[in-house]
Amino acid sequence: MRNIRLTIEYDGTRFMGWQAQANTKKLKTVQEEIEKAACKLFGKAIRLKGAGRTDSGVHAEAQTANFKIDSRLPLRNIQKGLNSCLPSDIVIISAEDMPLDFHSRFDAKEKLYRYTIVNRDTRSPLLRRRAAMCFYVLDIGAMKKAAAYLIGKKDFKSFQATDEKDRRSVRHIKRLDIVRKKSSVIEIYIQADGFLYNMVRNIVGTLIDVGRGRTNPDAVKDILKKRHRPAAGQTAPAKGLCLVRVFY
Repeated sequence: MRNIRLTIEYDGTRFMGWQAQANTKKLKTVQEEIEKAACKLFGKAIRLKGAGRTDSGVHAEAQTANFKIDSRLPLRNIQKGLNSCLPSDIVIISAEDMPLDFHSRFDAKEKLYRYTIVNRDTRSPLLRRRAAMCFYVLDIGAMKKAAAYLIGKKDFKSFQATDEKDRRSVRHIKRLDIVRKKSSVIEIYIQADGFLYNMVRNIVGTLIDVGRGRTNPDAVKDILKKRHRPAAGQTAPAKGLCLVRVFY
């Protein structure tokens, strides 16, 4: 028996996220597409375990997932064989043998996401699937000041999608960088030991409100203290979000 870890890149535009959907066969997910490809390659079903879920429309440069299989097929053949069966918007970057007790999700230490914003008064045909549009002029200095309040180990309940009373909402953000690329593209990098549902997109939406002048940078301290989702800003569109790396 082997435990194989895959590193996967995908454009999430046409998928209903990473995780397979039990309620319907009509919704395509990245996990299901890879599992179907593996079934063709190995002649048997496998169960793929991902490092984490990405939502509908979210992309990945290096998602990781593992599965167990009784096969002697060389790793290079596994990679090439899966890619030959996958649609053009999913690719296996690498395949490697791991110890049998390795788990892509439970062994992950940190994750790094990037959120891309096109900040100009005209849309971008080239980035329409990979970036969110913001037609308002954004104050990067104000956004960086607000972001500084989010770094560290804090309770991010105000930035999770729902007010689930029993879910632990403390996370440790190790990195939150805001970089202006060229003149009109802004990239926000967030690295943490874990993320709540829609946490990154809610943080980005709040930072956009700060950049527009709708929210004072210092207000982020109060948003954290309130521990209530309506206290924070809008949820930024999914298409601007990309999983960059999973750390082990």
